[in-house]
Amino acid sequence: MRALIINCTLKPSPEPSNTEALASVVGAELTARGVEVATVRAVDLNLLPGVKTDQGEGDEWPGLHEKLLTADILIVATPTWVGRPSSVTQRVLERMDAMISETDDGGRPVAYGRVAGVVVTGNEDGAHHVISEVCGGLVDIGYTIPAQAWTYWHLGPGPGPDYLDEKRGHEWAHRTGRTMAANLHHLASALTGRPWPIPAT
Repeated sequence: MRALIINCTLKPSPEPSNTEALASVVGAELTARGVEVATVRAVDLNLLPGVKTDQGEGDEWPGLHEKLLTADILIVATPTWVGRPSSVTQRVLERMDAMISETDDGGRPVAYGRVAGVVVTGNEDGAHHVISEVCGGLVDIGYTIPAQAWTYWHLGPGPGPDYLDEKRGHEWAHRTGRTMAANLHHLASALTGRPWPIPAT
């Protein structure tokens, strides 16, 4: 089983990423359950604007799209900015929009039978709003969201320290992240080898 973590931080590598640090807790739990985990920092790629799988010369989305098609589990990890998912997250979801019309050999949308969850960090409130926005987009694309498929960390309301600079709240966020990983793995295992019905025509 394979999992893909797309880190939608605004910080290019090699800057430390609070979002990546929390997402790695989920990744470690998945690894402990035998899942092969890969992480991509989307801001490091040239992801052109648009809603097609290949936007032409210089577009690096097609490579990430291939990783999505080989992953049973997707985790979108995003910071909170002005109470919303990062602009990089929105770009990723917009590019994933093309998957709605892409089908497998049986005529099923390619995201069917794949599961997804969300990791959120930030020093402001709004985590539940961010989770709902990202999950709503993923469901629209065709992913299945299991129970409690998210974790987050913030010390809101208002400005405050970053995740990597503050230990308060880590125990809860990590415990919730491990539960998230267990739920993603459980549902992905249940769906493996059980193709979804072909949509009615």
